[in-house]
Amino acid sequence: MSNIAELAKLLDDAALNATEVTRFDREGRLSLDEAYRIQAESIRRRLDRGERRVGVKMGFTSRAKMVQMGLSDVIWGRLTDAMQIEEGTAIDLSRFIHARCEPEIAFILKRPLEGNVTGPQALAAVEAIAPAIEIIDSRYKDFKFSLPEVIADNASSSGFVIGAWCDPKIDFSNLGLTVSIDGRVVQVGSTAALLGHPLRSLVAAARLSAEAGEPLQAGWIVMAGGATPAEWIQLGQYTSVDMEQLGSVGFHVAA
Repeated sequence: MSNIAELAKLLDDAALNATEVTRFDREGRLSLDEAYRIQAESIRRRLDRGERRVGVKMGFTSRAKMVQMGLSDVIWGRLTDAMQIEEGTAIDLSRFIHARCEPEIAFILKRPLEGNVTGPQALAAVEAIAPAIEIIDSRYKDFKFSLPEVIADNASSSGFVIGAWCDPKIDFSNLGLTVSIDGRVVQVGSTAALLGHPLRSLVAAARLSAEAGEPLQAGWIVMAGGATPAEWIQLGQYTSVDMEQLGSVGFHVAA
């Protein structure tokens, strides 16, 4: 446990101070269970400083990415209130090391959701859905890491921006979306890229969080995963996501 605590402190300090660290598992000895224990301990440190848990984020929700990484399941990370960025406002890039962003769809729950649930059961627990952007930022030098290392680093999650909440009765299985930087489209995709249907990501979130002893709670946000490749964030730019039927969401980067 001492090594778990030491590595959690290393990654927490790196995130807090926006300083990169060298990889610590080049030999591949770290198990996925140990990686999640490091992640949980690093988040506990944030909660001890006064942050509040507000949800989870899902990662590697693309089937192609799962195959590439040799995975049979998605990965996940934890969200706190300090990670949320108000839509339309400006972020300070000095808070991050290798900041990139991904378009996502977000769920907010109206009641707890726990364990092995079906798609309809998961949807019945959803209060609303929204277009969203996740800011990812690996703490590792040169943005290079193994699978256990990225899990330990809270699955690279660093910030999230949520657009206007919409009725979950909208068919969100295959909504077209674009990512634009300063009005120029740089990515085109669909919510179907998320495991074939974003609801499957929510089902996975309910199962994995319950297995960790942290079941999804009413009022929590679930970020369903990146629908396109990530884009680098640069000083002075405005990044936005436009999603069919759900509207847009964006943020500025302070120059």
